[in-house]
Amino acid sequence: MGAITTFDSTKEALLDMLRSIQDGKSQLPDFQRGWVWDNEHIVSLLASISQSYPIGAVMMLQTGNADIKFKPRPVEGVSVNPLVLPERFILDGQQRLTSLIQSICLGKPAETKDIRGNKIHRWYYLDIPKTLQPNGDREDAILALPEDRKVRNFRGEVISDYSTSEKEYSANLFPLSQIYDCSDWRQGYNKFWNYNPENVRLFDSFEKEIIKRFEQYQVPLILLRKETPKEAVCQVFEKVNTGGVSLTVFELLTATYAVDDFSLRDDWSLKRNNLVGKNKDKILDGFDSTSYLQTITLLSTTNKRNKYLANETNKNDAPAVSCKRKEILQLSMGEYKYWSGEAIKGFEKTAKFLHSQKIFSARDIPYQTQITPLAAIFALLGDRAENDGVKNKLSRWFWSGILGELYGGAIETRFARDVPEVLAWLDGGPDPITIVDANFSPVRLYTLRTRNSAAYKGIHALLLRDGCLDFRTGDPIDMQMYYDNNVDMHHIFPQDWCKANKIELNQYDCIINKTSIDAKTNRIISGNAPSKYLPHIQNVGGFDDGRMDQILRSHMIAPKFLRSDDF
Repeated sequence: MGAITTFDSTKEALLDMLRSIQDGKSQLPDFQRGWVWDNEHIVSLLASISQSYPIGAVMMLQTGNADIKFKPRPVEGVSVNPLVLPERFILDGQQRLTSLIQSICLGKPAETKDIRGNKIHRWYYLDIPKTLQPNGDREDAILALPEDRKVRNFRGEVISDYSTSEKEYSANLFPLSQIYDCSDWRQGYNKFWNYNPENVRLFDSFEKEIIKRFEQYQVPLILLRKETPKEAVCQVFEKVNTGGVSLTVFELLTATYAVDDFSLRDDWSLKRNNLVGKNKDKILDGFDSTSYLQTITLLSTTNKRNKYLANETNKNDAPAVSCKRKEILQLSMGEYKYWSGEAIKGFEKTAKFLHSQKIFSARDIPYQTQITPLAAIFALLGDRAENDGVKNKLSRWFWSGILGELYGGAIETRFARDVPEVLAWLDGGPDPITIVDANFSPVRLYTLRTRNSAAYKGIHALLLRDGCLDFRTGDPIDMQMYYDNNVDMHHIFPQDWCKANKIELNQYDCIINKTSIDAKTNRIISGNAPSKYLPHIQNVGGFDDGRMDQILRSHMIAPKFLRSDDF
């Protein structure tokens, strides 16, 4: 049995490749953004070809796959009849091919950028004598001239003029726009020099050593066959298209829907702006296109599985709940349009749930990834999610995932398990695996030091949720106070005091020695011992020892040890 492959690796003449682009047989998929290389890159590219040096492989995809329908777009600068359908899409090599098309084939100055990133237009020339120097720097032999082909000094005075063919001949400058059809230019050149044998020989050598290299140049071509699965195309892009726009699953789906004149990007942007705008605290600022599509796919695949199970007895053949790349790419436009609205409702309910758990900002969400299954669960529950018993169970599942630190890896698999398991659990089924797997060792507290840890952020939120009171006002810390007073996790025994009393860093800097304190109170604490700053806080707050002790206990702090500076 022969090897199974989805691509061919071959070589193609650069001239044929460029002509296929001009004819519209090779085009870009519409998700590829316009890309302009700077002048130095273009000069280096042309120099490499003139010396037969490699410029890297180009990757293309055959058209004709019923599952991969992209809206085509010609390479920048190329005019193609809209009725011409491409035979292949350029996946990798867009910048190189665009630069070559514009600098060699179009008969007009190429669009590029200077070293400061400013847009400029340039004609490219080869200095004939310099290209033939055995030890010359080939890049020095390539000139990039302004649109009018006149070189000016800093005062704007013309110091060199190559704006006519005769001036090109006189300066021995060959326009690269003539590289694939130089016969007329050669005749004009020889005639200009009155067929001087020395000039004739010079151009003959140039044609043999330089022009022939362009004519005979072969580009390595990796051609993905039309049978290549859509998810493979996406994976290829993520790995090889490092110079241009990295193709995410969102970009690939955007390109697929564009064939039917539906802009996924615009629809997503509108929905996201509406959703985030509803929450003044921007709690869903981390809401991105990937989590959005994952949630929609979870809803769609759950619905398919439920429909199957309602009508069939063989559960083993039921479609799986999933939100991996393959399933996202199989999401039809109809499924997207139906479930996207439900997903947004799920995210709206998720924002309310997070507020109820005293999580007030995007940076305080322990696991952004956990929001995806949570939104899907809320969407599928509908109004039932408002029931107290349901909310309590969801809270238990949510915090099990956080304190069990279960959303750091292999998350798509956990998403797919969580959604059906939590829904079944709410109907009286067994505990979800996320609850069963959750385990928190007290020793872990010593290693929680920054908000980089999900459990650190989780404990901060739990202190607020379970009623810790503001040190100074004695009020519960709600969202308004959280933002107005800049509440954050601060040291209970100040760092300076701990250092002076030779407390180990791994003890005084861990979360055991931190709690939710507002900015003003933290300034009162400063570097003072608790026995000094507590009376000051009480004086500012106007309350007695008993009330202060009550406030401290709401933070899980034992008052007698704090008052006696007993770390």
